[in-house]
Amino acid sequence: MVDERRWPWPAGAATGIGSMPGDDVAEAQRIVLGELGVPHLPELPGRGPGADLVGRSAALLVDLPVELYAARWRIARRPGRDRRRALDLLERDLDQMTEQAGGLPGTFKIQAAGPLTLAAGIELPLGGRMLRDPGAVRDLAESLAEGLREHVAQVRRRLPRAEVLLQLDEPSLPAVLAGRIPTESGLGTYRPVDTGTATALLRTVIAAAGVPVVVHCCAPDVPLELVRSAGAVGVALDLAQVGERLDPLGEAIDAGLGLLAGAAPALPPPSGRAPSSAQVADRVRQLWDRLSFPRAGLAEQVVVTPACGLAGATDAYARAVLAACREAGRRLAEN
Repeated sequence: MVDERRWPWPAGAATGIGSMPGDDVAEAQRIVLGELGVPHLPELPGRGPGADLVGRSAALLVDLPVELYAARWRIARRPGRDRRRALDLLERDLDQMTEQAGGLPGTFKIQAAGPLTLAAGIELPLGGRMLRDPGAVRDLAESLAEGLREHVAQVRRRLPRAEVLLQLDEPSLPAVLAGRIPTESGLGTYRPVDTGTATALLRTVIAAAGVPVVVHCCAPDVPLELVRSAGAVGVALDLAQVGERLDPLGEAIDAGLGLLAGAAPALPPPSGRAPSSAQVADRVRQLWDRLSFPRAGLAEQVVVTPACGLAGATDAYARAVLAACREAGRRLAEN
């Protein structure tokens, strides 16, 4: 593997996936800015509806307002208080980010749900998920693309010295492709979205962002070739889900896809202690060696992360696991 590209992160980098525990955004931002070489905008779903992955991202949609109905997000006739609440929470987060990181140089990561996960998580006005209507899904992707273009531009204005990296969260992508998303009755599933259509939808959003994009999915069977073909520069995976199916990952990395390696548990083990940085670094090295790649390119192409978001962890564990990822990245850079 010969890699001559410039990655949108420094060698030996570490970052978080997105979510953090609690409801104190100022403290969450202090943690990510203090512990990570590639800090990110924390998401705090513990604050309730509108701070969750689907609601926070759906609020960015242009000309597709959303609302809560029976604890589920659906397309609304007009903008209402549920969307306003989600946007208010995001605005507070951006204000706090500007206050703490306005002069930040280097890479800064933001996150949003991708089009397939939103299509699986948002309902149509008359019921049923957006997945049931291919035309609605296309409209959703175009609306998300426009909304994320505006969101990225706003972050760039607030962090003029930083390079923005966008992460699209697609936890539902494998299930959407396989036709495993259940209907509301639970008696059936929605028809699978074919790979070509899914690639086009994801490409629409990635192309509109105007910044490098990574796709995160901590489910098994991540469609790596789809992610790469859609234009992403990297994929974020839970290494525990890779298992013995190494060939697709090796081919994707060899073709130039960056890897955000989820090498530290997102939830505390029974001992309650976070893994050491040496343990996290060894886990990444072992995977790289199993893929038979030279270690010379490891620190450039790989970013160390927790396995998934940290919303379910304690504050102490979240801080400790991010610090372990940061030091693991440093160890990998030293080889």
